[in-house]
Amino acid sequence: MAETKKLVGMAGLFGSSDDLIRAARHIRDAGFRRWDCHTPYPVHGIDRAMGLKSSPLAIICLTMGFGGVGLAMLMQWWMSAIDFPIVIGGKPLFSWPAFVPITFDLFVLFTSLTAMGSIVAFCKLGKWHSPLHDSDLMAKITSDGFAVVLNAADEHFSEDSSRALLIEAGCNDIRPLFELEDEDTSFL
Repeated sequence: MAETKKLVGMAGLFGSSDDLIRAARHIRDAGFRRWDCHTPYPVHGIDRAMGLKSSPLAIICLTMGFGGVGLAMLMQWWMSAIDFPIVIGGKPLFSWPAFVPITFDLFVLFTSLTAMGSIVAFCKLGKWHSPLHDSDLMAKITSDGFAVVLNAADEHFSEDSSRALLIEAGCNDIRPLFELEDEDTSFL
């Protein structure tokens, strides 16, 4: 049985970060929504060139961190004032200064677990493999290359128009990305 391949995207390689930023602006202005840039190091200004919004990660993590604070205070109040009240040295049953270490620990715990879970969800890291890794692109990109990858799931994607768009953007090497059709690519 022959394995059938499905086109899942088009990758364009660029020679410098400045070329990549110009290409990102061009692709953003063309109306693409499902695409990404890959670089060997962080490139200043690429987020703005791609038209990305600021991440909600900070608000989500801070909210869950304060949820951990509330849970810690509630738990310690319940244990010391309701469940097992013991007066020690004349101190009140709810002595909040004694609760600060546990409260801080739960703030850090909830924030870090939320950050980890959110990054896995937002970055779609639940995939077992990527068509980028099946090609030789990542070896080039992680050393000295810069790439734009157009996703075939985008409404503006077609093989010919995407190739033409990458050429207009100044791409010097265009490669199609394929994956096997019967492959299960995620666990989420």
